[in-house]
Amino acid sequence: MPLVAIVGRPNVGKSTLFNRLTESRAAITHDEPGVTRDRVYGNAIWNGVEFDVVDTGGYVASSADRFEQAVREQVEIAVAEADLLLFVVDVKTGISDLDDDVAQMLRKAGKPVVVMANKADNEKLRWNASEFYALGLGDVIPVSAISGTGTGELMDEIVRQLPEGTKRPPGGGPRLAIVGRPNVGKSSLVNQLLGENRSIVTEISGTTRDSIDTVLKYHGQEITLIDTAGLRRKARVRENVEFYSVLRTQRAISESDVTILLLDATKGLESQDIKVLKEAESLRKGLLIAVNKWDLVEKETNTARDFQRELYDRLQTLSYVPVLFISALTRQRITKVIDGALRIYEERQKRVPTSKLNEVMLAAIERSHPPMYRNRYVKIKYASQIKSNPPVFAFFCNQPTGIRDPYRRYLENQMREIFGFEGVPLTFVFKKK
Repeated sequence: MPLVAIVGRPNVGKSTLFNRLTESRAAITHDEPGVTRDRVYGNAIWNGVEFDVVDTGGYVASSADRFEQAVREQVEIAVAEADLLLFVVDVKTGISDLDDDVAQMLRKAGKPVVVMANKADNEKLRWNASEFYALGLGDVIPVSAISGTGTGELMDEIVRQLPEGTKRPPGGGPRLAIVGRPNVGKSSLVNQLLGENRSIVTEISGTTRDSIDTVLKYHGQEITLIDTAGLRRKARVRENVEFYSVLRTQRAISESDVTILLLDATKGLESQDIKVLKEAESLRKGLLIAVNKWDLVEKETNTARDFQRELYDRLQTLSYVPVLFISALTRQRITKVIDGALRIYEERQKRVPTSKLNEVMLAAIERSHPPMYRNRYVKIKYASQIKSNPPVFAFFCNQPTGIRDPYRRYLENQMREIFGFEGVPLTFVFKKK
């Protein structure tokens, strides 16, 4: 998807605007300048057009302060990556020297710019926004990020100037994103699969900073492998370039068909890994877990089984995700990763005939009826698969709002038991009939 970067000097309301555009509270807002230290990213949609949004810290061009230097470098990285720049200024204070510095930096970037005059809370302030035409960056849109006034016009302008979404290049077949924490062996796995050193591999965490796409021919079929930058907890990120690798990893997941989460067998599953799986599940991508460095684990009879049980105990609703045990160093079972990902890719495109679907699911519903809703029986009449890749199923019933999460999970488990869909998130839609 296209990327919009929100930039400006400190304390002009960038984070408030970010929260307004993404309909979230992901960015911390405060009257004190410098609250936003790291880039925060999210997703926005307007009139059917979806795009990524990244919030940045306040840009101070000539400061010698180490903190402001670090923020400045982050802003410059965001500007370099963005497709469109949203320049936020403060209509109450007018043009400052810091605004001029930001404008100069944006002009050098050569990217399309939308100037947003924030804090235009009344008619007089909206008229004052015309002052910012002096920056020479095009039309100025007065907005109040706090109240939402003018955000419709702003979004219209953003969508108008956005480039078309990045289209997948022809060929390449299924796209497999290999993600995980730093130093779990992502690049080593890709190199072994390709038989060449396509990515730099060292013992230092975070060597790979950018996503790298490589086309692999596997038994005559073209596959695109995406070796992503390592994910790490925010508290452990040190270099500014690595802040942005998190966003790139998210974008790699969104562009993939199947996401392969690589774990270190000696360290197990961490909360960051669960977040990655949840993100891929929310985007309805195929999911596979590969446990690397299995050669370093002391094994007994049921070591793999016990390890898998511990994973599923923590993952709970993600127990449909298959787990493989591999070693990129010794090449142990590494081709099973591709085989498993291709199976999931095929499962993601599966279509179940309506007659067979109803035969199975209505029998399951008969065995265990939905709980009553507002003293009324909930009756599911029939089901149909309305989409594949990813699969979506519609259930037609008299009380759609009466279907709660536990019963949804029951239906999902029944469907998986008969039809498979291993590693594939399922979407159930309940419609009134």
